[in-house]
Amino acid sequence: MSSSIPVITIDGPSGVGKGTLAQFLVQKTGFHLLDSGAIYRALAFGAVKAEIALDDVAKLVALASALPVKFVDTSIIYEGEDITSQVRTEEVAGVASTIAVIPDVRAALLARQKAFAMLPGLIADGRDMGTVVFPNADIKLYLTASAEIRAERRVKQLKTQGVSANIDQITRDIEARDERDLNRKTAPLRPADDATVIDTSHLDIDAVCQTVLSLVKKQALIA
Repeated sequence: MSSSIPVITIDGPSGVGKGTLAQFLVQKTGFHLLDSGAIYRALAFGAVKAEIALDDVAKLVALASALPVKFVDTSIIYEGEDITSQVRTEEVAGVASTIAVIPDVRAALLARQKAFAMLPGLIADGRDMGTVVFPNADIKLYLTASAEIRAERRVKQLKTQGVSANIDQITRDIEARDERDLNRKTAPLRPADDATVIDTSHLDIDAVCQTVLSLVKKQALIA
């Protein structure tokens, strides 16, 4: 970074282990966390709650500019309400992916995301952290995995929450979301040119965490 605040970015699609890795790094480094996906999901939650049409760009931008969301440990707080579980639904994920392609909405949230960079440092988890939000980050990571593997992980996650799920439908939803994210005009989903790419399809998440921790130590961001 050009500033004195160290930043580690973790990009990639959903279901590749970004969240687990981000939480691991926060614990190991003591850095702050930016879950940019949660910001978009919180915006989607707020839009649904306020009954804002997904093509009403002006109202979406207004909500994004004054989004009443904050992170407390691993919880997402919206207007004082813990919405952590509510923003993890497929409905909210679909809305978030739809509004995330709108350039004016992304611009409205950009400054807020940049403001998360504070000492002692930041772990930024998202889709365009290393390419757009923090292009000068000290370490850029890009995690990937096949849609089928990610769907299997999602089904297991939902089952632990007591929610039944159709793996074929979830696979189709993931593929459709990937298509939108990869082909959007503004900040398409892709690894930064200088990112370290890790395919987690057949890797244990503990192995991924230890590999990245070694990289962080090698860069002397922590002792």
